[in-house]
Amino acid sequence: MTDPKVTIAFELNGELTEVAFAPHKTLLEVLREDCGLTGTKHGCELGECGTCAVLLDDQPVLSCLALGLACSGRRVKTVEGMAAGGRLHPLQEAFAELGAAQCGYCTPAFLLTAEALLAGNRTPTRDEIKQALAGNLCRCTGYIKIYEAVELAAARMRGEAAAPADESVYGRR
Repeated sequence: MTDPKVTIAFELNGELTEVAFAPHKTLLEVLREDCGLTGTKHGCELGECGTCAVLLDDQPVLSCLALGLACSGRRVKTVEGMAAGGRLHPLQEAFAELGAAQCGYCTPAFLLTAEALLAGNRTPTRDEIKQALAGNLCRCTGYIKIYEAVELAAARMRGEAAAPADESVYGRR
């Protein structure tokens, strides 16, 4: 017997979207399986690693713990919605420039969580960045490049002509 499907309408990456899915599906499953957006990653599926974080009404949520049905009429943003007008978001640029993404699996969640932080705090301290990103785990990095990328993006988003802290390493002037 096939599960009955439900249809919801919500804003996905700035566009009104209708999607039909089995009512037991998590937001993570709806995004990946029914919307075809694979930037949001499966991690632990227990809400412990943060890999599946997306923005729901501009706040980070673990999509493995949210039911798709709960998103009806709400705004969902995935990493696919960060770039605009053919340009990467400043966070995406800074992550690439500083090598803050190694294997990249956790990167979408870090980017979105950092975006939410910077939307509410244009000048976060290193400790505020650490606190905001504490729910996102990375097995590849020591987190320092991630923190530096958030700081660099924040400075650029404030309109500062910011360069990486150690320009000699990157060969930039």
